[in-house]
Amino acid sequence: MKKLFIISAAVVLALTGCVKDEIFKGPSKIDKVVFTPESPTSKDAVNVVATVSGLQAVKTATLTYNGKDVSMSGSGNTYSATIPAMADGTEVSFTVKVVNDVDFETVSDKFSYKVGDPATDWSKLKLNEVSGAGADEEKFFELYNASDFEIKLTGVTINKDEELSWTGIDGEVVPAHGVFAIIGGKGTTPRGFSSGFSAKKSVLIELFDNKGNKIDFFQRGEKGGDGKWGASLSDNKGSWSRIPDGSGKWMTTATATPGALNSTDGVDDPDVKQ
Repeated sequence: MKKLFIISAAVVLALTGCVKDEIFKGPSKIDKVVFTPESPTSKDAVNVVATVSGLQAVKTATLTYNGKDVSMSGSGNTYSATIPAMADGTEVSFTVKVVNDVDFETVSDKFSYKVGDPATDWSKLKLNEVSGAGADEEKFFELYNASDFEIKLTGVTINKDEELSWTGIDGEVVPAHGVFAIIGGKGTTPRGFSSGFSAKKSVLIELFDNKGNKIDFFQRGEKGGDGKWGASLSDNKGSWSRIPDGSGKWMTTATATPGALNSTDGVDDPDVKQ
């Protein structure tokens, strides 16, 4: 009788152990998901951190954003991954999935944000270099963006001698601290300007934002007695450039640099209005 009792007790203990094992096997819990910054600009990567709890260890943690999977790094209860910087206006949605060491999956709620750059600071958009030298297809106006964010040129206009010469369209942007060249006078290139431009005549070039507000200008000489631009002046076979880019004086430079940052050397032109 005593021997039977011992065997029965062993069986009970074994069964109890099996029940405990099954009780402890279950999914992990994603307690919290935090992402920073919550209102990112196009300059910001977004860091996602998930806090996890449960009796089983985490085998994998995965961040899925806009259909892309990224493995999260970490250990214990905290896991993180980064969503790269996105273009202005991009909508991003993401989830976190955890798989524990007994292969239970847990997926978080869906989170989302929209990338948004600050309103354009039009005071940062400048006429940067102009050239009327060479053939019409070589002549150009150049813009410089002194801000930390790209500037879209849709609706931006340039007047030459008080008449519309160029209008920006969708897709044309000036990168942050970069330049955008409008090359080709008299319509000689697909996205050039419509007017002529002489390097040896008086001229007024005006830059307007997409609301029609004048934000910058280049002026050399004055109107003639007939009220028109185009009076004869000395010839400039190079270009006129702001030195330094975007903020300096207009200087005569020997070598034009359309689409690239300006030379650091120049000569004063007394006919140019500063």
